[in-house]
Amino acid sequence: MAEPPGRKQKGPFVDHCEAGKHAWCRCERSARYPYCDGTHRGSDVTPLKIVLEQAKTVVWCACAATGNQPFCDGSHCRL
Repeated sequence: MAEPPGRKQKGPFVDHCEAGKHAWCRCERSARYPYCDGTHRGSDVTPLKIVLEQAKTVVWCACAATGNQPFCDGSHCRL
């Protein structure tokens, strides 16, 4: 099976994120993956929205197997 167009890697995405609202893509088709770009519209999939109280480095899940969405918990190492 081919990777969805938005998913660029099997490991996590690590990014410095500013305080405020962020939307983690769950459809895995966003051109801005792991961030939502609205590609899910028209489907029953919605992004997971989070609010960061302060700027920090975030380790976003990219394998969709995490038990701690939207954050990586190392599940990609067991796939």
